[in-house]
Amino acid sequence: MKINQLLSDITPTQINIEIHGLCLIAANVQAGDVFVALQGQSTHGIEYIDQAIEKGCVAVLIDSQDIECAVPAIRIDNLSEHLQTLAATFYHNATKVKIIGITGTNGKTSVACFISQLLAMLEVKNGLIGTLSISQSKQRSKQTTPDILTLYRTLDGYFKHGINTAVLEVSSHGIDQNRTSGLNITHAVFTNFTQDHLDYHQDLNAYQSVKARLFSRSSVVSTILNRDDNYYSDFLKAAKGKENTDFGLDDFEDIRPTKQGFLVTLKNFVFELPFLGEFNLLNVLAAFNTLRALGFDDEKIIPLLHKLTPPPGRMQKINNRLVWVDYAHTPDAIENAIITLQTHYPNFNIRLVFGCGGNRDKNKRAKMGKIASKLANTLILTNDNPRNEEPRAIINDILNGIDDSYEVNITLDRQLAIETAVTTLGENECLLITGKGHETTQQFKDKTINLSDIDIVKQIK
Repeated sequence: MKINQLLSDITPTQINIEIHGLCLIAANVQAGDVFVALQGQSTHGIEYIDQAIEKGCVAVLIDSQDIECAVPAIRIDNLSEHLQTLAATFYHNATKVKIIGITGTNGKTSVACFISQLLAMLEVKNGLIGTLSISQSKQRSKQTTPDILTLYRTLDGYFKHGINTAVLEVSSHGIDQNRTSGLNITHAVFTNFTQDHLDYHQDLNAYQSVKARLFSRSSVVSTILNRDDNYYSDFLKAAKGKENTDFGLDDFEDIRPTKQGFLVTLKNFVFELPFLGEFNLLNVLAAFNTLRALGFDDEKIIPLLHKLTPPPGRMQKINNRLVWVDYAHTPDAIENAIITLQTHYPNFNIRLVFGCGGNRDKNKRAKMGKIASKLANTLILTNDNPRNEEPRAIINDILNGIDDSYEVNITLDRQLAIETAVTTLGENECLLITGKGHETTQQFKDKTINLSDIDIVKQIK
């Protein structure tokens, strides 16, 4: 496509160079792309134009200012308002892909992975887009829900390769910033709602109302909602007029915890689920009911449920040790993770290693500290991703929720904290390491280092 064709309904231009794609992230620019330079949360895209040119961009669209650079630069006032038009015009096949969107505070990644796995087992080609990666594609994103141009580009690629179904984690940031605008989300799944991201949304009501917007989209024909959640009725109201399916733990006729997971009975089928934690039972039910909403019979779905595998860093047991790594980074998630080990290992003490991320919701830190100290027998506080905050200040915020009588070990070096916790673990103890899960880096104010909780544990002899 020529760039003047792309911009014909936005701003006339005499520039008629051939373009091969659109990109908002300079590091992801491919040869022949147009780089779209917008104001971000902390920096403006204009600062990355040289990098985009080095990567091969052939033109720049710039928001509300005139610039000169080594490639044609076209000014477009209110550029962000035209992103959907630009994306839909260039990547016109993207809207032909049917999308299953999953939202909720916790569980999005697990539910998305389970749905994708079940579809694959039923021989439905699908793409998975979320926290862990973008499957079946060369596209990359550090966000749970990628930016709108990356999404459209990915989905357009899916369609061209015969993939007509995508499973997408839909974050509140993604909804609020219109990253999914215009896409064909036909099924919307609600996992749960608890406190998170109040640094961005300011209060729970604003956070909840943004999440609920997914369920009132005109493209959505079917919603799958967790009726065990306290906010179920709010999301059901948002889904008014849609075909609704709900789920809850009492869908199982019987639930028996084992050291490996649960032995359950569902619609007269008896089978084992290899997951710890009742929250994972709900995640499985979310996936199961989504497949039912897509038209698959129980007899085809249920025999596949025991074959599901958890995503990395989600209550992941490491080797043969009683050590688990989990992504829990909210008060609700950390409580569920600790209770999970207490349920499956009732005769063991729980040792917990965790911290809180910098430049994120500060209000949850003391709450997480209080929960951790009430439920865990031993507590080691360490760095998560401090980002631009002082690590000790974050620890102090957590300590505000912990009674002075509770003995806390503080080891800021996360690798040392994990190594010490593992090597000194008693025979009657389980170790839970939370906060970072699958992540392979750690972010500080002035650097990002390679660090994986999973790898640290695996390398200890």
